[in-house]
Amino acid sequence: MDTIASLFSFITTPVSWVIVQFHTVYGAIFGDDTGWAWGLSIVSLVILIRICLIPLFVKQIKATRAMQTLQPEMKKIQERYKNDKQRQSEEMMKLYKETGTNPLSSCLPILAQSPFFFALYHVLNSIANNEKVGVINDRLLESAQQAHIFGAPLASKFTDSAAKVEALGSTITDVRVVTAIMIILMSASQFYTQRQLMTKNVDTTVKTPFMQQQKMLMYIFPVMFAVFGINFPVGVLVYWLTTNVWTMGQQMYVIRNNPTPGSKAQAAYLERLTKHVTHQGKVRRRGERNIIKAIVAKGRDRNEYERKFINGLNKAGLAAQTDGTVVKGETPAAVATEDGTPTAVPRRQQPKRQSKSQRQSGATKAAGEPEAKSDATSDAKTSLSKDDAPVDAKPSAAKKSGAGTRSKAQSGQRKGPQRPKSPSKK
Repeated sequence: MDTIASLFSFITTPVSWVIVQFHTVYGAIFGDDTGWAWGLSIVSLVILIRICLIPLFVKQIKATRAMQTLQPEMKKIQERYKNDKQRQSEEMMKLYKETGTNPLSSCLPILAQSPFFFALYHVLNSIANNEKVGVINDRLLESAQQAHIFGAPLASKFTDSAAKVEALGSTITDVRVVTAIMIILMSASQFYTQRQLMTKNVDTTVKTPFMQQQKMLMYIFPVMFAVFGINFPVGVLVYWLTTNVWTMGQQMYVIRNNPTPGSKAQAAYLERLTKHVTHQGKVRRRGERNIIKAIVAKGRDRNEYERKFINGLNKAGLAAQTDGTVVKGETPAAVATEDGTPTAVPRRQQPKRQSKSQRQSGATKAAGEPEAKSDATSDAKTSLSKDDAPVDAKPSAAKKSGAGTRSKAQSGQRKGPQRPKSPSKK
């Protein structure tokens, strides 16, 4: 570890200078030789570094999601060229170039922190060996050696001998208890961060080898921290525990406000967004507008949670627009009162069936004729039809002919033409 730390000695002076500047501020509050002054200086160094690495963290998120999207295509290339490794590598590089992704982008924050981590290790190791380093002079060196965090010297390690620990003004029990607790907290925070990423912020609709790799890292990283942590000084453990807590909080913020599409975190986020938008009737935050804009642009390619979100807005009488805003829909399923309380729209009732006379009167009204006039006209037509009917002048003759017909029928003859009788056979 000392050999690796010496490779980053070029950055030792800037790191020691930052620590000294923070120590000047905290020393005026807690005292120059206290563990609070030196411990908070290391914590402030971590926060400063992580703030500077936020752009790389954003790039890491985008790269990780892009790699998740490319996993099905990468699997096809591996199966197609499984016997030709060179062609497989060429196709992979071609795929990365076309999509603008880089597999190493997901490791950028860790790689960027490595020089500062080893530089801090080199500074603390020099303090433990009573050596001046960077801008730390004799006075600061003596002050740092007297600083204790919960009874453990800042530069002591779990593997240090009892004599070395006593030279720093502490006991081997205090050092090992403090370092063991910090190693456990460091490993637990790393495990929780990775587990949170795998259980909440991964697209569960796509099963890829990338997910299996992330699941393996969830168990490998905590073990690595536990193994190597016994060789880290207490100050380095403070540094790494702080950066793990920062990563965990940063990851929780991203999962809550910008989840991966298709993940459980997205389902929870869209559920909260639906309640917020339906209650407010509009979108206020820029991040929310960007997410709604992306969902609308997908069209038929939306996942289950995104379709449920759009349907929830429609049921509330809202419609998502291409610019990420929402407006009142044309055919809402519910309308809101003045106080914002939704009320159900009354159902459409079927018209009652009309009688024939009502339909005729309705047709007459539709033609623009008054009802009284139509009644008068119908009465006039009725009277005219009766008056114009021909009068039978000789009803008795008709009755006589009818009577004669009945008398013939009664005598055994049929009415109308008679069928000729068939000739009898003799």
